[in-house]
Amino acid sequence: MNKMIYGLFFGDSITYGEYDGVFGGWVDILKRYALQKYNEGNTNELILFNLGIGGETTEGLVNRIPHEMKARNSADGNIIFIGYGANDLAKKDGNQLVNPEQFKTNIEIAVQNAKQYSKDIYLVSILPLSENIDSKVSPTGKVRTNEDVLIYNQILKTIATENSLNYIDFHSVFLQDKEILLSKDGVHPNEKGYGMMAEIAIPIIEKYL
Repeated sequence: MNKMIYGLFFGDSITYGEYDGVFGGWVDILKRYALQKYNEGNTNELILFNLGIGGETTEGLVNRIPHEMKARNSADGNIIFIGYGANDLAKKDGNQLVNPEQFKTNIEIAVQNAKQYSKDIYLVSILPLSENIDSKVSPTGKVRTNEDVLIYNQILKTIATENSLNYIDFHSVFLQDKEILLSKDGVHPNEKGYGMMAEIAIPIIEKYL
């Protein structure tokens, strides 16, 4: 029996695929891959929704995940990806947009919402920052540090362990070659970086094809 499974990718501009004018980001690469596999005769149809919004923090996620999940709920099953933190940890005027405690609470609320629709939930790590922008004020007045990236990623790992969720560790893969995998702004991947993310994620979605 053919199944129609939905994959929902919640996140910020890195989920959306900003700064990738070639492939449209890692989620769009996965969308094309899933469609190709279906056209080649795979049993299940996996429909992927890119629900990334540039600049969004977990505050936005908490507000919209109940509505988004209800609107896109497949009777055959859902896979949910949650990728946040790069905006939450940014400091503006000395204050983080979403502090670590609130970040933890927000992710936990989102996970509880997601669990109503799926057992297949993946938390996505925050990427490392380029040394060029680490601790420096950006043109938008925000400051991000690699130290904070580690703190917020640890929160994600802990939540994944406590809730028996999957954790996708893009951070470790990027770390050594981050200067060639990140775009000029030092936060978003470039085409090569997004391609690497898709390569890591393809075996995950293949399980549902």
